Amino acid sequence: MNSIDDIRQAIDDYATERDWNQFHTPKNLAMALSVEASELLEIFQWLTAEESQQLTSEKQQQAKHELADIFVYLIRIADKLDVDLIEAVNEKMVINRQKYPADQVKGSAKKYNEYPDNS
Repeated sequence: MNSIDDIRQAIDDYATERDWNQFHTPKNLAMALSVEASELLEIFQWLTAEESQQLTSEKQQQAKHELADIFVYLIRIADKLDVDLIEAVNEKMVINRQKYPADQVKGSAKKYNEYPDNS
């Protein structure tokens, strides 16, 4: 699989083969996506910032699989909502560049509404 469309089709085929489309509503998929994101978060729970950047090979493998699960659910919910993720990301990057002008926010972790010009 070399494209999002290939992955989307493989996921759809997988769900269809198992008769799971009946369960793959946007609500259920959003909930599943949240669960998988929480499982990724669990890998980092109680680690220091430094430890989180130097995972053991076992933790790295766990993170890899959780990221894959997150990606699968993200692709699936986008498919069900007829969202082109490439288009959505490009659109959102335009919005983010406006919210967070590089010359004003460089090196800061503040949220966009915490800057004087963006309230």
